[in-house]
Amino acid sequence: MISGEFSAKGELVFEIDLIGADGEPVPVNAVLDTGFTGWLVVDNQDAESLDWLLAPAQQKMQTATGEASFNAYLGTVVLDGEEFTIPVLGANQLENILLGVRWLERKRLVSDFPAGVLTLG
Repeated sequence: MISGEFSAKGELVFEIDLIGADGEPVPVNAVLDTGFTGWLVVDNQDAESLDWLLAPAQQKMQTATGEASFNAYLGTVVLDGEEFTIPVLGANQLENILLGVRWLERKRLVSDFPAGVLTLG
């Protein structure tokens, strides 16, 4: 189980590791976005620096601002000490790395804002 933090804006923030093609972990903070139905969204620049495999076709997704096209990568992450190879979406100029609700199929989320308790595991 990993502990997270509530940001000043009330976001659910967890530290995860992105694993590059060289096998080296890169620790990052990721925001759990319950409106995102995929696994992970990263900035294209990050995915490219990790040498993640880029799929030949883009993927269309509905966002809060309308339909958008994303690059599709195959990436490896470590969450709660467990390594996962997952489909990852890439976009330009992202403010945050986003974890999607697909993680809740495998991990239990406990969020108690008044008590300051946030865990995923």
